[in-house]
Amino acid sequence: MLGLPQPCRTMQRILVSTHRAPLFGSAASRAIEQQAQAGLPAHTLMRRAGRAVARLALAAMPQALRIWIVAGPGNNGGDGLDAAMHLQAAGRHVDVTLLADAARLPDDARDALQRAREAGVAIHTHLPPTTPVVDLAIDGLLGLGATRSPAGELARAVAFVNEVPAPRLAIDLPSGLHADTGQPLGTACVRATHTLALLTLKPGLFTAAGRELAGEIWFDDLDVAPDASLAPAAWLTGADEARASAVLRHHAQHKGSFGDVMVIGGAPGMSGAASLAARAALAAGAGRVYLSALDSRSAPIDLQRPELMLREAMWESIEALSSSTVVCGCGGGSAVADVLPVALHRAARLVLDADALNAIAADPALHRALQARGARLAPTVLTPQPLEAGRLLDRDARAVQADRLGAADQLARLFSAVVVLKGSGTIIAAPTRVSWINPTGNASLATAGTGDVLAGWIGGQWAAHAAATTAQPSSLGPLQRVAASAVWRHGAAADRAVAEGSSGPLLAADLIEAMRRAA
Repeated sequence: MLGLPQPCRTMQRILVSTHRAPLFGSAASRAIEQQAQAGLPAHTLMRRAGRAVARLALAAMPQALRIWIVAGPGNNGGDGLDAAMHLQAAGRHVDVTLLADAARLPDDARDALQRAREAGVAIHTHLPPTTPVVDLAIDGLLGLGATRSPAGELARAVAFVNEVPAPRLAIDLPSGLHADTGQPLGTACVRATHTLALLTLKPGLFTAAGRELAGEIWFDDLDVAPDASLAPAAWLTGADEARASAVLRHHAQHKGSFGDVMVIGGAPGMSGAASLAARAALAAGAGRVYLSALDSRSAPIDLQRPELMLREAMWESIEALSSSTVVCGCGGGSAVADVLPVALHRAARLVLDADALNAIAADPALHRALQARGARLAPTVLTPQPLEAGRLLDRDARAVQADRLGAADQLARLFSAVVVLKGSGTIIAAPTRVSWINPTGNASLATAGTGDVLAGWIGGQWAAHAAATTAQPSSLGPLQRVAASAVWRHGAAADRAVAEGSSGPLLAADLIEAMRRAA
């Protein structure tokens, strides 16, 4: 008996978490499950899982009196069957549709089925003729083991779940979602309003389509601690980790204490992009920001931000390049290709964005120069969106999106750089290090100029951090953390704007001030 609904001791709401969290892929999650089962009495994990699902349903959706659970042929379905018993004991009207051969269920699921039957739970073996009228649908169709798109009756069940005009709770993963990549396995995928991840958090819940398909994400570790020898596939950035890269300002410090940023960009017709990057660098904490436009006819001063210092062809100064954090490519057009050879060779710290990345992808000599920069341990951050990442890897954007973690890691290793692969669930990768997935942000950032703001903010925060730290300039660990912090704040500003009632796009110029206020 459950008694009154209350959150489980180990259950927590994810997004945005206070602390960073490990994300385990399919293989590691199975290994953790097998290790846990070896040390527990039979069926313990499934019974914990079923209880956790029921507790969340009662706590988060207490008004749900009519509950439909659709269970599949694996242990995910067993979790649903176990949950059904608890929900019925709590006074809910529960119907289960079991789309599986009972004789071929795994041992744990077969045990749950027997106990559900003994408890008098209504179990049907065929889908109803039309979408059920219920207050809550629980998706227990497919879980971690799914490798192909739901088909046949399973696909029809997915469609029914999505049609239910009520909350939809997915057990562990929305059925049809790839646990590792965050991409649907095919056309049939549950669109959950809530997902309860069990035992481990999976990276696919937090990147690509996963964020949208999973809805509000909860986690219950089922009282199991992963073996320390199992490395996570990625880390989900926590608020505390994101804030750790902030540079404190002391009384005796001056603007020279926080580093210089040089922004190179703003080809004819695109001066706004470079201006946004420069403003963001200043707001992020750089002591001085120089804007060196590729269009010699640009205005001699930014009237809204007169603090910015405009310098014509500043990249021709080897001394300036070798002492600055350079942000290159924002609104660079084709003209940026002429500047890249010296920037790649001489910049002390280099953030490459937008047209700079496109120029490198198109020119084998620049491609080799970027690789040579990495080989000599000159620190670099690349900030591609999927199309730009694809060009650098000689593939299309769809292939990048199919495995965002893999693509970001490949880029990081190829160029020995920190890579910020933008998009839903931005990936922050560094060679030989575990990637981070950013949990903040929303579609209000899908507007012109917000990427320029991010590149500039990374540059400004990096300049201030480099001036204040004793870490080796080539150390990519601290640089990955700086980039992750900037990405987190970028998304948090958008989340705060939405929470305060903003609708539609967050204009890039407004985003800078919003990032200053983002906690």
